[in-house]
Amino acid sequence: MINYMHLKIISLASKITTSQLFQDSSLSAYFDRLLQRNGHFNVFEKHLVGDHQSLPDFANAHQYFGLHKTHDGWVFREWAPNAEKIFLVGSFNQWKEDPKFQLEKINNDGVWEVKLPTDSLQHLDQYKLKLYWENGIGERIPAYSKRVVQDPSSVLFNAQVWEPNTPYIWNTKSFQMDKTVAPLIYEAHVGMAQELSNIGSYKQFTDHILPMIKESGYNTIQLMAIIEHPYYASFGYHVANFFAVSSRYGTPEEFKELVDKAHGMGISVVLDLVHSHTVKNENEGLSLFDGTPFQYFHDGPRGNHAAWDSRCFDYAKPNVLHFLLSNCKYLMEEYKIDGFRFDGVTSMMYQDHGLNRVFTSYDDYFGDNVDNDAITYLMLANKLIHEINPNAITIAEDVSGMPGLAFPINEGGMGFDYRMAMGVTDYWFKMLKEIPDEKWNMEALWNRLTDKRSEESTISYVECHDQAMVGGQSLSHELAGKSIYSKMNKSSKSIKIERMIALHKMSRLITLGSSGNGYLNFMGNEFGHPEWIDFPREGNNWSYHYARRLWSLKFNSDLKYQYLDAFDKAFINLEKTTPFIRSSKPELWHIHEDNKIIAFRRNQILFIFNFNSSKSFSDYPINVLGSGEYQLLLDSDKKEFGGFGRIDENQSYFTSITQKNYFPSIQIYIPNRTALVLIQKQP
Repeated sequence: MINYMHLKIISLASKITTSQLFQDSSLSAYFDRLLQRNGHFNVFEKHLVGDHQSLPDFANAHQYFGLHKTHDGWVFREWAPNAEKIFLVGSFNQWKEDPKFQLEKINNDGVWEVKLPTDSLQHLDQYKLKLYWENGIGERIPAYSKRVVQDPSSVLFNAQVWEPNTPYIWNTKSFQMDKTVAPLIYEAHVGMAQELSNIGSYKQFTDHILPMIKESGYNTIQLMAIIEHPYYASFGYHVANFFAVSSRYGTPEEFKELVDKAHGMGISVVLDLVHSHTVKNENEGLSLFDGTPFQYFHDGPRGNHAAWDSRCFDYAKPNVLHFLLSNCKYLMEEYKIDGFRFDGVTSMMYQDHGLNRVFTSYDDYFGDNVDNDAITYLMLANKLIHEINPNAITIAEDVSGMPGLAFPINEGGMGFDYRMAMGVTDYWFKMLKEIPDEKWNMEALWNRLTDKRSEESTISYVECHDQAMVGGQSLSHELAGKSIYSKMNKSSKSIKIERMIALHKMSRLITLGSSGNGYLNFMGNEFGHPEWIDFPREGNNWSYHYARRLWSLKFNSDLKYQYLDAFDKAFINLEKTTPFIRSSKPELWHIHEDNKIIAFRRNQILFIFNFNSSKSFSDYPINVLGSGEYQLLLDSDKKEFGGFGRIDENQSYFTSITQKNYFPSIQIYIPNRTALVLIQKQP
């Protein structure tokens, strides 16, 4: 008998040894571990899907469990192996136990079911499960609830029957994300995307924020905190109800309209997906769902994330994988989501969650501390997502630098399309906090900006929401300090604000220009939003003051925020009109530590940065690849960008060759704290 799994592993071994992953010779010592990792994935996939199913066929738990309307009534099913008795209770039976709504255990796996006449439930009815187990009782929101709402009178969350008479009709039916262009990601939070001190809605986001994103040139939205979470201040990280989009912002149809309108504008929608942990809440979440701590989670201390005060999934359990994989499929098919940013991947991949580790040795990536079951789940999720939609993207948030994370599964990787270049933002803020910009090290900056595994794709960014969360500051605030509140009027003169505007522009442009494969910005930061993010909580008297975006600053013609916004549009448009991210890698062309100058080439585009705080340079020689005429594409010193207008934007730069320099070069005037982008004029 032929062992096809054995042949598959032999074939995989051949692919791994010849793949790009092994351009890093240090990985050779861990070849067996990589092979074991992929072998574990293949065995587990085979175990889940059997001989007759595909992974997408397997990931249909949401079609079986939960509440469903049928041609002759309703059917509800739940998995609760430790339960001894279960009732459906709700507004339809005054929240009391009723024999007509009692579930029956239908198999030995712990699946319970009840079938009800059509008139038993109505659209908008609220409900929960009342479970009995040995020596215990509890009310729970069903695990597969697709709509969860908060009762204003009791403040408790309940599941809600959601069966509107008219289903949503999609206007943009055949949208596909264009994976041939670099993702330019606008990270956003629907609830705080308004200026009033309240919670924003899907409708407000669709009507007011989407057009601004379109105008700014971004081609992808990364939405945070969409999946239902009971504590608003968690920024969506403490998810309770994985199949429900948050009712705080509106209805499922209103969220579909948001996605639909984005697609109509040519914008992809990526969701932040938190499968790394879940809330400890029992009434709202999965914790102690059937009275046991280990139904969905590890038993004992490993089932609790001490640093995040949450529960940790046991990814070795088929029922847990069934739940999580089905969650991915449901969100993609129900809401036409174009991909996911997987949050907290580091926490998943290591049994100690990567806490207090510096990851200086490859032993950290392949030792006994690694959670191979979690890694297998991530590989399964990536395979599933790309089988459902080959144009979908997946992005990993990992601080550890796990090799092969953003690399094809069949060549030894874990299957993500991108990883967040988290070291870039960390380095920017470390420099800003610890080193005066007169002493910034150009070599160190360049190395950090371009430090990535050659075989993996990355998303670079100066700041995301993390940097401005309470306790932190946005980049503009970090640079300007209190002056940002008093000196941003165009009539005001302030050296501190001038420095902020110059470095804000330069940091973003060099990060985009040197990015591996894509770029990200958090909403409002493109125009230098001055304040941090703080959601209503007891510590701030439940204030919404910082849980909003001050768009009026951007539109106030008397303020300097307009300069930053205009520059952001200009450099995003540069990538769209003269694409360079996907066409080439950044090549360092010139670096001078004392002068604080960095120049690099990307395809036919030349980026030149003068980070010097005080010195401008006339006739500064920069070697170029080809002889001829060079034209200015972008100048950060233009007055419309808040600069001083020291460059003639219509001038051309002609190459010359001297006895001292056998390469063609151009001589440029580059003012202090200025960035220039040039392109060779085609004959």
